Amino acid sequence: MKIVKGLLVLSASILAPVAFSAPLGTLSVHVLNQQTGIPSENVGVTLEKQQDMGWTKIAEGKTDGDGRIKSLYPMDKDMQQGVYRVTFKTGEYFKSEKLNSFFPEIPVIFTVSKTNEKLHIPLLLSQYGYSTYKGS
Repeated sequence: MKIVKGLLVLSASILAPVAFSAPLGTLSVHVLNQQTGIPSENVGVTLEKQQDMGWTKIAEGKTDGDGRIKSLYPMDKDMQQGVYRVTFKTGEYFKSEKLNSFFPEIPVIFTVSKTNEKLHIPLLLSQYGYSTYKGS
C-alpha cells in the first residue's frame, strides 16, 4: 500500500507543472489574404489582456509561412478568464507587399470564459476590408 501511495504522489508531482500551464495551441491565429487566396506570412500579432487600468501585453509574434501562429499564448502560464485583445499589424504587412491598405491595425477583442479554453481566431484579410470569427 505504501508503494502505491508513493507512486501516486510521485506521478502527481511530475504531472503538476503540465496540469497548471496553458497547453500548446491554447490560442492560435490564422491570416488569409482574400485577394490572393494565400496565407499572409510575417504578419505581426500582439496579444493583450484587459486590466483595471488598460491593457497588459502578454505575447507577440509573426505568422509563419502558412499564415499561422499555432500557439500565441505563453505555454508557461495559464490563460485565465477575462477580456483579451489580439491586434494584427496589417499595415506593416501590406507595406512589405508594396500595397496600400485602409486598416493599419486590426484589433479583435474577445472573452475567455474558462481557464485554458482552446481558441482560434482567423482573419480573412484584404487591403480595404476584413472578416473574423471564433474558429475551432
